[in-house]
Amino acid sequence: MMLQVQNVSCRYGGFTAVDNVSLSLQSKEILGIAGTNGAGKSTLFAAIAGQQTASSGKILFQGTDVSRLPPYLRAQNGLVRTFQVPREFKSLTVHENLMVAAPNAQGEQLYAALITTSGRMRREQALAEKADQILGFLNLAKVRDTQASKLSGGQKKLLELGRVLMLDPRCILLDEPFAGVNPVLIEEICQHVHTLNAQGIAFIVIEHHLQALKSLAKRLIVMDRGTVLAEGDPQSVLDDPRVQQAYMGGVA
Repeated sequence: MMLQVQNVSCRYGGFTAVDNVSLSLQSKEILGIAGTNGAGKSTLFAAIAGQQTASSGKILFQGTDVSRLPPYLRAQNGLVRTFQVPREFKSLTVHENLMVAAPNAQGEQLYAALITTSGRMRREQALAEKADQILGFLNLAKVRDTQASKLSGGQKKLLELGRVLMLDPRCILLDEPFAGVNPVLIEEICQHVHTLNAQGIAFIVIEHHLQALKSLAKRLIVMDRGTVLAEGDPQSVLDDPRVQQAYMGGVA
């Protein structure tokens, strides 16, 4: 089991955003999470990735309790996330954005000042080549030296994915990867996810674009008011009268 969320709740004062939610993710699985605004999806993601500390419950990643680990340690262990609104470094180029995301980037760790100049150069070269390989895979090589702020919305989503790939993740949490993305790039993102999944990376995907999510995930969870409303294969879940009522009949 790659990831286990056990009876997790997230409370803000008297408000419960996530209420006793449990889910599991197997290695090489793609799990979809859907729900209307305010259903608790983003709060659950933040709790799994570490931006939000769960009020109760446990989060196990590859058998280890990571419930109290900060986000950067979860990322170092292979549990990473993207964000609904891309958070690129706007003044840096696309390639530089990936280089900054690399673990133990030069200048950020003490050992970088202790190893030889030639050793630093070899490591920088290896990271640069890795970044170029990722850009090629994501069809972003043509904008390698473009300032990130000039990318389209869909390209920024791909850039977010590229940055987390620099960390050699085992599990990626994708937060609404299709929001604001044209249909061509939606299909491209889906293809990239399937390819990465076949290579051994597990995914949890939050998405409002239910048809795209249906084609991407083999198992779907729908949340409502902080709880799990339905879970199962996508078509069965979307046919569930409770789900259709929660979406006011807009999910089929």
